[in-house]
Amino acid sequence: MSYYPPPAPGGPGAYGVPPAPPPNHLVWAILTTLFCCLPAGVVSIVFAAQVNGKWNSGDHAGAISASKNAKTWAIVSAIVGVVVGVLYFIFSVAVASSSTY
Repeated sequence: MSYYPPPAPGGPGAYGVPPAPPPNHLVWAILTTLFCCLPAGVVSIVFAAQVNGKWNSGDHAGAISASKNAKTWAIVSAIVGVVVGVLYFIFSVAVASSSTY
């Protein structure tokens, strides 16, 4: 007869089990900085870099806020990059079609 030990008390999210930190969105921040809009992407990287440090120091509200700000600035950077790219394309087509040889 085999004996299996009883399961540990509690479960995920039970007292004594620390919650998972929020996502830092660092990958998205770096990608939008490289490919979309540099200034807004840098702001996103700064907020993304703060998430883990704040979480580990016990500032859970600050970590969640930094995570939300990093995501927001990454989205802003992506939107600005797409808008500038579309405007550049329209401008280049307009210039190319108006030039005479």
